[in-house]
Amino acid sequence: MSSLDKMLSLLSLFSDSKVEIGHDEVAAVLKCSRATAYRYLKAMGSTGVLASPSSGTFVLGPRVIELDRLIRRNDPLLTAARPLMEELNAELDISVMLCSYYGENVLCTDSIWTETGGGRRDYERGRPMSIFAGSMAKVILANISPYQRRNLMLHHAKELQQAGLGANWKEFSAHMRRIRRAGVCVTRGEVVPDLTGVAAPIFDPDNRVLGSVTLVVDDVQLRRVEVSVLRARIEESANR
Repeated sequence: MSSLDKMLSLLSLFSDSKVEIGHDEVAAVLKCSRATAYRYLKAMGSTGVLASPSSGTFVLGPRVIELDRLIRRNDPLLTAARPLMEELNAELDISVMLCSYYGENVLCTDSIWTETGGGRRDYERGRPMSIFAGSMAKVILANISPYQRRNLMLHHAKELQQAGLGANWKEFSAHMRRIRRAGVCVTRGEVVPDLTGVAAPIFDPDNRVLGSVTLVVDDVQLRRVEVSVLRARIEESANR
């Protein structure tokens, strides 16, 4: 890894269970001297990406909040999807979620929740989720490149098998092909019990998957609207 790669990798140390880092930890993780760790932390602190509330301790800084505002206001996928999500929510009275992905994680980037709809806390904006579970993730997984899927198979064969996606590359590929042909993925209770997800992929002009849009449906809503209607509406909205 280059020095820049190492410095940027500090952001991957943060999670819900770890909200601060220090010089010694950074030096140990990156296998560098304490002086180098201090230099990396100081550089990121000077940009506002990190902040130091106490000597030797660093947390995510105010620049991250500023960047999040820019994403909310200007991201092409968010700005294009929001009106269509509002349309779906108003028409069906069902919660709608927009997801993006990076690496092995899928995360909610925007959502509209009904008053009684479940999943609001579980699908919180920015919370990373596995790419192997739930319709919003599987429909992305099915449409990433074969190279990306093969790497995931090599490094996460056990997780894929546990998720029912196949015990080998042949089975995994066949499962993904079925999702692509269907155009929509429907799952029940894979992330939140008693909730059904109906998801369709979103593509860029070069036919690369950008993310997914999902209807999050409870049992009461399923008795009111046929799944076939939900499949047709979510696919049409994703295409738009």
